[in-house]
Amino acid sequence: MSLAPTHTRRTIVAFGAAIAFLSFLDRSAISQAAPAITREMHLSPERMGLIFSAFGFTYAAFEMPSGWLCDRFGVRKLLTRVVLLWSLFTATTGVAWNFPSLFVSRLLFGAGESGCFPGLASMFRTWLPLRERNSAEGIKAACARWGAAIAPALITGLYTWFTWRQVFVLLGVVGAALGLIFALWYRNDPATHASVNAAELALLPVRPPRPASHGSGATWTAIVRSRSVWALGLQWFAHYYGFYFYITWLPLYLYRVRGLDLRHGALAAGLGSLFAGWATSALTTRVGSVARARKLMGYISYGGAAALLLLFTSVTNPVLAMIAMSLSSFAAEFSGPISWTTAMDIGGENVGAVSGFMNTLGQLGASVAPAVTGFLLQLTGNGWNFTFYASALIYAAGAVCWMTIDPTTPLQDQLSPGLHPAHQSL
Repeated sequence: MSLAPTHTRRTIVAFGAAIAFLSFLDRSAISQAAPAITREMHLSPERMGLIFSAFGFTYAAFEMPSGWLCDRFGVRKLLTRVVLLWSLFTATTGVAWNFPSLFVSRLLFGAGESGCFPGLASMFRTWLPLRERNSAEGIKAACARWGAAIAPALITGLYTWFTWRQVFVLLGVVGAALGLIFALWYRNDPATHASVNAAELALLPVRPPRPASHGSGATWTAIVRSRSVWALGLQWFAHYYGFYFYITWLPLYLYRVRGLDLRHGALAAGLGSLFAGWATSALTTRVGSVARARKLMGYISYGGAAALLLLFTSVTNPVLAMIAMSLSSFAAEFSGPISWTTAMDIGGENVGAVSGFMNTLGQLGASVAPAVTGFLLQLTGNGWNFTFYASALIYAAGAVCWMTIDPTTPLQDQLSPGLHPAHQSL
């Protein structure tokens, strides 16, 4: 008698969504605590700026090594380490007593969270059928955006009962509980999981990757030589440049110049991620090619985000302006699911290293955006339109990158094209 497939992979998606949600919630919590921290520790704006930036310094520095460690030692060890360490240093943020102790806690928090999203990419590659990965990535990306969106209201609500220090300790305890549950439940090999039956196992076309037989030097050499990997990383730079401009300077512009509120912007971004997961699968069925569908989504995402951002600068009606801006954010998020699924397919057994490389360039875009925006404002005498033009130009460059990316051919086959059949391209 044939059995219906079990649904353990749905729990995998739920774990991925929960980890992504909590990672962005914990990142964003420091902003809500900043006024209280500044008063209590007598921090200057410059020092508070360093506290905000500390996460990005170490997160970017350790992202590629953490991705490689995921490939080498497996998702279970990597993600358990990630969640437990970032939760520990979220909690130590709440017990910091001066600037040096707080700065070190935030540096360690960034190092602890590094490797989170490469680990999730490797987990989804192992546990999900090809046809389910787009929607799973959409759900994960949406939960990450909503984690950042809910942080202000949640943290403010918690302040009714707790101090800012207690809130950080509480967030650390919640994260540690999630990490321990994951470590006890998760298995790198679906075949060894007690809740997976043979019918569900048969749905998984890709078996758990074994540690690569070659050394890390060969892996990084292959990555550096791949035009597709570089283009994938550069378009992710464009994604995060736009996103961090959106969450740093844009709310200030809308409030001061236009008298508008962007509270619902992250909701639009999250909905864009969910829609992208469904739309990519539907488009793949329609055009009959995974590669062509991903390229089309890349063009639509970055091209649409750039065009709508330019449209925003010429719209004077407040309601229409907010619609244009929200649609630009909505379109930009289309690039999320296709970027991570492409990293899975290109990376193969080295998905952690490839996605770590991609996410490092993305974090570079996040670091550059606020500084470049401030420089442009100073250079142009608060000419805000120039900052929008710059973001639109970088989005357009992200669309151009998709002309170079071969989104389905594994890394080693891209470097030896004679061993692989001709690829479908747009």
